[in-house]
Amino acid sequence: MKVLNLPGPKAEALIKRDKAVISPSYPRAYPFVMDHGKGSEVWDVDGNRFLDFAAGIAVAATGHSHPAVVKAIQEQAEKFLHISSDFYHEVWINVAEKLAAIAPFKEEALCFMTNSGTESVEGAIKLARYHSGRDNFIGFLGGFHGRTIGAVTFTASKYKYHQGFGPLMNGVTHVPFPDPYRPLLQSLPGEDYGETVVRYIEEQILDKIYSPDSVAGILVEPIQGEGGYVVPPPGFFPALRKLCDQHGILLIVDEVQAGMGRTGKWWSIENFGVEPDIVTSAKGIASGIPFGAVIARKSIMTWPKGTHGNTYGGNPISCVAAAATIDQIEKHYLANTIETGAYTLQKLKEIQSRHPCMGDVRGMGFMIGVDFVEDRDSKKPADELRNRVERLAFERGLLLLGCGKSVIRISPPLCTTKEQIDEGLNIFEEAVSLAENE
Repeated sequence: MKVLNLPGPKAEALIKRDKAVISPSYPRAYPFVMDHGKGSEVWDVDGNRFLDFAAGIAVAATGHSHPAVVKAIQEQAEKFLHISSDFYHEVWINVAEKLAAIAPFKEEALCFMTNSGTESVEGAIKLARYHSGRDNFIGFLGGFHGRTIGAVTFTASKYKYHQGFGPLMNGVTHVPFPDPYRPLLQSLPGEDYGETVVRYIEEQILDKIYSPDSVAGILVEPIQGEGGYVVPPPGFFPALRKLCDQHGILLIVDEVQAGMGRTGKWWSIENFGVEPDIVTSAKGIASGIPFGAVIARKSIMTWPKGTHGNTYGGNPISCVAAAATIDQIEKHYLANTIETGAYTLQKLKEIQSRHPCMGDVRGMGFMIGVDFVEDRDSKKPADELRNRVERLAFERGLLLLGCGKSVIRISPPLCTTKEQIDEGLNIFEEAVSLAENE
């Protein structure tokens, strides 16, 4: 298999310029400098071709530069670029109607448009406090919800996201996420591990930390992203929904990474048979144009005029990109994600059978995590091995990104074909073999 000479001279020169003017806080994975992309393929500035199995952190839902999305942007750019949220325009209404139509609850929905996932989370926090009149929240260890002060308070996947930025927002307590591969709590006989976590919330948090009537909401990713692409057991969300209903607590689902068709359904929460109260969205919603939304039950989005707003919310370029993205996902890519995602999961499990370092392969649709371990008995995370696999794959023309302690995420654009999966997984397995034998 061909090994690319990376970074090439043009990439090296641009990386040098970048270091002189760009904040060092950005978590650059490896020296990929993009020139252009099409679908699930990208090319760097030195002409090297790569398969993209990261999709810009699950953002390029329809693939890179999808013609329908590009056309919608071009046509809107000729009309107007901005007018502000003080006024009205049709494309804003159009995309809100589309989002309301696919909202994961039966009640009518209202939408607040944002510019990012973290802003969507901040909006959901404010809405939950305003509507409920309560102050406190429950989040989950391993969760990632953004980096602004409110959102980063809920984020609990790496300590460095908090270190040096305190004090953070008051009124947030974290509990274990129901990770069936590495459970932290002890289940009762016959108890689903998801039910164990909900019992812990009820018996410990709502008895010793907060009174139930002081909790505004529980914020949770239906499938954890940054935390390791962790899929909870089937009993978790029904039990959590029941607990929220019992105490009047709002169930807020962060669909920033797992939503917009990535699991084969519009929203990942739909895989678990419950309806949330508030949804946060961004990333794949507009195929790479900055856009997000808070989608809530009409009975909950009760804040009056002027209580919350933003300058760029409902930006027309972002709105038409999102509308075109939703159309393409609905017409073509939900079905492909189900079929080709299942194919990918099966192929990865076959690869797992040949490589003991692959402790767990899990996921839904095109949201799949490969958890690397030092051995399958201890399940000790093999983070250095994971990092080598990521780098070796890059050197052979495959873009991957890690998450969690020792997981590589397989999150390609939703348009990715079986042939591209085969090509990418051949590179992936070679990278695993090489890393194992170093």
